[in-house]
Amino acid sequence: MGLSPQLLAGQAPSAPLDERAAKRLAGAFSLRRLPRGHMLCHQGVPDGSEYLLVSGRAKSTATDAEGREVCLGLHAGPEVLTPHMARMSDGHSMVDITLLDDAEIASIPADALLLLMVEDAAIRDWGNAIMRAELARKTAREWALAALDAAGRIRWLRQHCPEHEAQFPHALIASFLGMTPVTFSRVRASA
Repeated sequence: MGLSPQLLAGQAPSAPLDERAAKRLAGAFSLRRLPRGHMLCHQGVPDGSEYLLVSGRAKSTATDAEGREVCLGLHAGPEVLTPHMARMSDGHSMVDITLLDDAEIASIPADALLLLMVEDAAIRDWGNAIMRAELARKTAREWALAALDAAGRIRWLRQHCPEHEAQFPHALIASFLGMTPVTFSRVRASA
């Protein structure tokens, strides 16, 4: 059983794939089940893949200068995980992506996807739409962290990711919002 072309087509609503392009792209992905706790990529280690979280949940984290884990992304399938171009620096991953559940993952070598994008305008538009959506997500979170107080950040999360509060551990959400778990717990009820 392979990856559903319809699942891929739904990942970039602003650049829908036609049936031919969706089938071609889906056929290039490999699908596998991985256990909870599996790390798809490691901070500081080369990684050459693009990932689609078909089912399950994952977190994107980085380790700060003091050795603390900082949450940069919360993911619930089906979702394209942070694109290769956005998570790599000098050929090395800037983040760890860890599965929070047993999950189904589709992957494709980043170079193979790039080649498909060069060859096929529909796939290129799809890939570019994925990158634009990632840039918009990262920019919105960066703005919320810089411009909003703790209560405002919680309201922002509820507006932009309404299901996250029920899906993810509150300690991860607190880190994602740039606050301690204690602050999150204290402010959450009044936000």
